[in-house]
Amino acid sequence: MEKRIVLDSKHFQITLQRLASQLKENHLSFENTVLIGLQPRGVNVLTRLKSILEKDIGKELVCGQLDITFYRDDFRRHEKPIIPSVTNIDFSIENKDVILMDDVLFSGRTIRAGLDALLAYGRPNKVELLTFIDRRFKRHLPIQPDYTGKVVDTLIDQRVSVEWKEVEGEDKVVLYTQNEVNG
Repeated sequence: MEKRIVLDSKHFQITLQRLASQLKENHLSFENTVLIGLQPRGVNVLTRLKSILEKDIGKELVCGQLDITFYRDDFRRHEKPIIPSVTNIDFSIENKDVILMDDVLFSGRTIRAGLDALLAYGRPNKVELLTFIDRRFKRHLPIQPDYTGKVVDTLIDQRVSVEWKEVEGEDKVVLYTQNEVNG
């Protein structure tokens, strides 16, 4: 596999700061807004943005983590049993503005599952989507982000990995490409 760095550590942090600024501009005091990260990797986006936002606005934000395992349309296709992640939403989203967060938007299926799972916690006033990386050309569903860290145009056989210093040891976004073997 060939790999190319799409965002290095410096630009990764700049991207997070820009996303936080956009959220502050649109949600001001976050009075009626809740942030929800999709398990597992959207929680990393949530954690970082929550830290930046709380420092900037000087108050604690209402945040949650949502597992979508059994809302996915492909969960029965796996050979091994799937172990779900934790859902931690100890508040109602009824009439709230919800910002749903994930690391990479590709086909749209994960977000669709997230929207289905979200409705178990109430009927929000509005749902916005924030994705750190948007792989825009291979959507299976008509889902578009309201906030995008970076758009990465990819081929179907390429993979994008958002790597976090807390998990992988360094903040970066990597594009992996399958090597062609000429025989």
